[in-house]
Amino acid sequence: MPTPAASSRVPRVSRLALAVAALAVAVTGCGGTAAPAGSSPAHSASALPDRVEPLAAVPRPALPVTVPSADGTRVTVASAERIIPLSGSLNEIVQTLGLGERVVARDITATFEQAASLPVVTRGHDVSAESVLSLRPTLVLAETTTGPGEAVQQIRDAGIPVLFVTPAKSLDDVPKRIDAVASALGVTDAGAQLRQRTAERIAAVREDVPAASGKKPRVAFLYLRGTASVYLLGGSDSGAASLLEAAGAVDTGKESGLGKDFTPITSEALAAAAPDAILVMTKGLESVGGVDGLVKIPGVAQTPAGMDRRVLTVDDGVLLNYGPRTDQVLSSLVAQLYGKGNGA
Repeated sequence: MPTPAASSRVPRVSRLALAVAALAVAVTGCGGTAAPAGSSPAHSASALPDRVEPLAAVPRPALPVTVPSADGTRVTVASAERIIPLSGSLNEIVQTLGLGERVVARDITATFEQAASLPVVTRGHDVSAESVLSLRPTLVLAETTTGPGEAVQQIRDAGIPVLFVTPAKSLDDVPKRIDAVASALGVTDAGAQLRQRTAERIAAVREDVPAASGKKPRVAFLYLRGTASVYLLGGSDSGAASLLEAAGAVDTGKESGLGKDFTPITSEALAAAAPDAILVMTKGLESVGGVDGLVKIPGVAQTPAGMDRRVLTVDDGVLLNYGPRTDQVLSSLVAQLYGKGNGA
């Protein structure tokens, strides 16, 4: 599975992190009263539909164009007839721009409704050059973290334009990524529309964040893969800080001075962070056996969040995408932190 996916942004910590899946936001706990020991949190939110919302009008690409790629090259795109985005996040942007019918493949992190039936061109989280080339793409979109490098170079050597986009780490990256993809596809007007729509929706959610009347909620972002014994605490570079701060919370990993993206969890680090709530990805929580398993990880049960069993969950495939559905992610975090919309 993915991680913040990285590009969905996955923590590629020594490649321990895998990548991400779909959209569906579930609340495993909400603020206020603690759930009885051994029980699940009392409140849950309705899952959001795992689909993107394309712009109303289907744009016509104005090509050819030559655009800068994040790897320092310039890429000329002559056709957008057959597009392969190599991350769920980039696939989401292409589909939301209204060009979904031109997408001919996906990586494993693109599991939303419009992409779910497309052939997968990754093995695990590595790109298969043979699978990509067999589909005769006219453009491949990749993250700078996409690999292995040999596979990407093989695609380029076959004459296929490959455009690299810088992975997102904050809300400020949302418009940049939309513009990069829209420019490469020759649909800059549609890109401007999507950028504005996305900005307006994020702004509307931020306006709904309760004004701080005292101490801000403290949240620790944990990346978990119990089947691989991977238990990591997010730091300032994990990608979660921007979302938590926009939701009116404090990212305890960033506040604690953890400068890397992820650091192995220790009881000492969790005690110092003292989170009021813990943010995890849905599949990560499942991998450790739910909240009951989470509180068995050394140090978790001793935190305020662990004692209250206060856990926030967002599906792997959208949490750190920073794209057209980021307003939904932010809205879910606000609802889970402050009890809006979940009956708390």
